[in-house]
Amino acid sequence: MENAMPETSTQPGTPRPAAYTPTDRTVPTRSAKRAAYDHESVHSILDEGYVCHLGFVRDGAPVVLPTLYGRVGERLYVHGSTGSRPLRMTGQADPGLPVCLTVTHVDGLVLARSAFHHSINYRSVVVHGIAHEVTDPDERRTALDALVDHVVPGRSQDSRPANAKELAATAVISLDLNEVSAKVRTGGPNDEPEDLSLPYWSGVLPLAKGYGAPIPSTDLAADVELPDYLASR
Repeated sequence: MENAMPETSTQPGTPRPAAYTPTDRTVPTRSAKRAAYDHESVHSILDEGYVCHLGFVRDGAPVVLPTLYGRVGERLYVHGSTGSRPLRMTGQADPGLPVCLTVTHVDGLVLARSAFHHSINYRSVVVHGIAHEVTDPDERRTALDALVDHVVPGRSQDSRPANAKELAATAVISLDLNEVSAKVRTGGPNDEPEDLSLPYWSGVLPLAKGYGAPIPSTDLAADVELPDYLASR
């Protein structure tokens, strides 16, 4: 989804670094060798997901909300009702709202001979930063299109845009990809040598995302054909 918005982590005309700079918050305390900071790894994990978890502090207590998101270049967008907590707080905060945003894919269940070594194969991204309310009308429309196209690419051009009333009821926050890390686990179980002779099945149960056949709305006109971007899924 590399398109309209500028690369926010560098000045115009400055070559973009190939990777995000590790920080104290993005270097794992365990299994650090599984961490990755290159743009390709981070973007691919973000672009494949549908739901992120947005964490912030409200009245001294942690809050984590699942929500949709979209990526445009080096910026993430999250939307919701103008009455939602993080969106209200982002608009009130100066210079913004500190947040932590995560996206995770589970690729397999790792079954070891010992209970201790059971695990999952996964790909995850963690983003730390300051979220800001998006108020510029053009950026808001770009963000809303990105949110729709993130779920189904091409859908924003094949649906009615939000009208003035809907735009007034929708708030958008942005989060730049500056302090970011990915973490990936692959492979089989890490059984202890002394457990290899135990009579228990050991291995990986893969998990895969799939799509069912599209189900048309009951009030869909008979002459409206299934769009190519759905037929190809």
